[in-house]
Amino acid sequence: MDNFIAIDVETANNHPSSICAIGAVKVVGGLISDSRYSLINPEPDWYSRACTAVHGLSDADTWNAPAFGTVWQQWEPWFGDLPMVAHNAAFDRRCINAACRVYQLEAPEHFLCTLSAARRTIPKGMCASKSLPALCDFFGIPFHEHHNALADAEACAKLAVILL
Repeated sequence: MDNFIAIDVETANNHPSSICAIGAVKVVGGLISDSRYSLINPEPDWYSRACTAVHGLSDADTWNAPAFGTVWQQWEPWFGDLPMVAHNAAFDRRCINAACRVYQLEAPEHFLCTLSAARRTIPKGMCASKSLPALCDFFGIPFHEHHNALADAEACAKLAVILL
């Protein structure tokens, strides 16, 4: 697959609609051509300690950020009709779909998953784990800032070029 959007979201709490950061990387012709990142004022607007411990974001980071609906509408033309790809797409798709419902927006139809592709492609025992950092290490992809939505989307894009 040569053309797609790799996407990643981080959530503020256990509600799937509580997206607090989103990163997206556009791949055209098998090469990263552009990227976008935005902090999001989550809905509902509160942070669990567990989520903050994972990604480091809190209300101090997003209190003045735009709502998901605003960012999504601005990014939709940039997405075009390209399929979405995420690592553990079940999570990102669930969150994006929930946020789209909150803001009465159309959710993306096409979602592919690099985690599923890795599980199908890489024999058991060859890679210690199918986590994003482990797969990047396995394939020699430099990867820093795990759980930064843009860094995760970029790593996912590079994995997708290999695995999909």
